[in-house]
Amino acid sequence: MNSRTFLCIASIALSLGACASLAPSVPEPVAEIPATWPLPATTGEAGSAAPGDDPRAAADIGWRDFFADPQLQALIERALEHNRDLRVAALNIERARAQYGIQRADQLPALGAAAIASRGGGGGNPAPDAYSASFGLADFELDFFGRVRDLRDAALQQYLAQTETRRTAQLVLIGEVANAWLRLAADRALLAVAQSTLANQNEAFRLTEKRHELGAISGLDLAQARTTVESARADVARFAGQVTLDINALNLLTGRPGTAVPAAPDFERVLALGIPTLPAGLPSEVLLRRPDVMAAEHRLRAASASIGAARAAFFPSIRLTASVGTASSELSGIASSGSGFWALRPSLNLPIFDNGRLQGNLELAKADQEIALAQYERAIQSGFREVSDALSLTRSLAGQREAQQALVEAATRANEISLARYQAGRDPYQTALIAQRALYGAQQALIATRLAEQGNRVTLYKVLGGGWRERNP
Repeated sequence: MNSRTFLCIASIALSLGACASLAPSVPEPVAEIPATWPLPATTGEAGSAAPGDDPRAAADIGWRDFFADPQLQALIERALEHNRDLRVAALNIERARAQYGIQRADQLPALGAAAIASRGGGGGNPAPDAYSASFGLADFELDFFGRVRDLRDAALQQYLAQTETRRTAQLVLIGEVANAWLRLAADRALLAVAQSTLANQNEAFRLTEKRHELGAISGLDLAQARTTVESARADVARFAGQVTLDINALNLLTGRPGTAVPAAPDFERVLALGIPTLPAGLPSEVLLRRPDVMAAEHRLRAASASIGAARAAFFPSIRLTASVGTASSELSGIASSGSGFWALRPSLNLPIFDNGRLQGNLELAKADQEIALAQYERAIQSGFREVSDALSLTRSLAGQREAQQALVEAATRANEISLARYQAGRDPYQTALIAQRALYGAQQALIATRLAEQGNRVTLYKVLGGGWRERNP
């Protein structure tokens, strides 16, 4: 009979705990962004998808598919395994998961067993011995107004937000590794151009020295030729140092300082696939798949649940302690007939006057919800701007690259003609020097433009939500 009574009490407690929440509905964000991107119909320059392919959302393109170069894939894999910032993000998930487990445990009764033996005396009046063994419910709150449930929901949403934050950290890390790899490729290309220019200038300087010795040119021409040599020599040293800095930055991102970095390939090999052509009228709702936007939404839901818990604190709370067991003055009598007992000890807590603490907690929870809503809307707006900027740069950078390539070709031809005319004695050395500097500058500008274009492709992939999947689903 005692056991049935105890089970009945526990069942009633669980059923009373499943009550409605006082949390408000989650407000809808008013981000005030256009439904579609204010851009031309397509952005085909952003990728190299084959004609007729179905366009895919960037979030569905695995980073192994987007970054086709195997050396870059190995670096990204190393970074995902050893980067300390990403490790902290993963540990924050474990912490949030543990907090959610604590809050979820409060929804269920805590059952425990206890055994007590006591003996006392003094003053010639020995106290009777007492032995007991019991099993029961320990201080369980009947969740009439959903306070415990709302706290659990808030902890769950915080856990989910940390999960999305970790994905955001992974997305940022992959983008940083790719951009560092691209910068390394660019600086190595600039170093190669500087070395080639230095070799050409040294050869030209030797010829200039011979012509000066023969009296064919003045000392000014010789000094000007020497300036081009020393300028190229300084650039070689500068770009060699920059390559070392790029390697150090890449090693820090991958979490393995001192590790050898393979030679970076040409730009075209780094991003062999890229983002397929975006369809006309692509909705801006794709931003909702970005991990940072999803994390902001979860924080908004957590703030709304915290309001419900703060509201429920105004109402009476009932805590229940119940136990069944046996007790006897003799240890051998615990298991004897008639030694059983049961106890039910409910307690009622009614807030009457608390100097405004409960009202302050409610106002704090409401303010946190407003802050979370504003942050959610800002995350959407920031994402829209980032995507719009990257899409806008796609066409302009492609046009700049084409113009720079044409400029390099023209500067190369002009340098060849100018050098030939100088060697034939038809033009002064100043004219050849101008042509050489123009070619050198055009080559550097082309590398910088190609770096910006490829970096923008990485940015577009990242801001559209790609980078946290390893492969396509």
